[in-house]
Amino acid sequence: MQKLAIGIDIGGTNVSYGIVTNEGEVILKKSFPFKNFKTAEIFIDFLTKELKNTFKDLPKGSSIKGIGIGAPNGNFYTGTIEYAPNLNWEGIIPLADMLNKTLNYPVKLTNDANAATIGEMIYGNAKNIKNFMFITLGTGVGSGFVANGEIILGHDGFAGELGHAIFDPNGRQCNCGRKGCLETYASASGIVRTVLELLSKSDEPSVLREISLDEISSKMIYEAALEEDIIALTAFDYTSYVLGIMLANAVAITSPEAIFLFGGLANAGDLIFKPTKKYMEEYLLNIYKNKIDIKASALPENDAAILGAAALVWE
Repeated sequence: MQKLAIGIDIGGTNVSYGIVTNEGEVILKKSFPFKNFKTAEIFIDFLTKELKNTFKDLPKGSSIKGIGIGAPNGNFYTGTIEYAPNLNWEGIIPLADMLNKTLNYPVKLTNDANAATIGEMIYGNAKNIKNFMFITLGTGVGSGFVANGEIILGHDGFAGELGHAIFDPNGRQCNCGRKGCLETYASASGIVRTVLELLSKSDEPSVLREISLDEISSKMIYEAALEEDIIALTAFDYTSYVLGIMLANAVAITSPEAIFLFGGLANAGDLIFKPTKKYMEEYLLNIYKNKIDIKASALPENDAAILGAAALVWE
């Protein structure tokens, strides 16, 4: 009998879920908007009905081994979502227990970045690597750390928040309430902030000046950089500078074999990979120099969140 996993990715805008094989094939995928769920109870009721309908489409001779969930502020130890600002649910939500009670399957939950990290370890380029970092460069910066083949969770389940390590204590305001966090610089939204600052402080010609300031996106910056626009190239260089320094600091703590970049800015390829590697090497302690690869994740972007969540079932 074929065993299958359910992977669920909960985001502030959409919820995606899929049926995943042990080999990492997503054989069915669905999504629905999140905004209508004012309480976790309403969400669980809807999700339970969705999954029960989905189970009717399972291949013959197969069964569900378990359910994995990736969510903002998810705690692997407790199966709870804790004070997640983007979900509009107050306090601590025992989501894994709630879904277990309605479906009677084992349910594991962790934060979305850790889920993707486990997905890279099981399905991606980190299959044979015991010590690595996984960095997501999306709207914010997520991260997961693996040491000796085990993901680092810390005593409370919330270890590995490199995106909220502080680059400049007097720097940019972060949504977490503090200033100068890495994600205010090295994310898709961060590079937009960099471009806006450069445009205001410089008279340098740029195609980005032809775009309304509130419409500039990281994709537009990438496209401008491909045309060798000086403002766009400077923004990528500064983003890489900040990221490289922060990765050098993280290397001093975890000594990884490799660092995997995923999503958002990572899709810019050499525009982000080459300068980030250069700056990281520049600021590394000598004992770590020329030992660490910076690689692209092997997870397919459209399925990565589902694969990462499903990996919790096999992990």
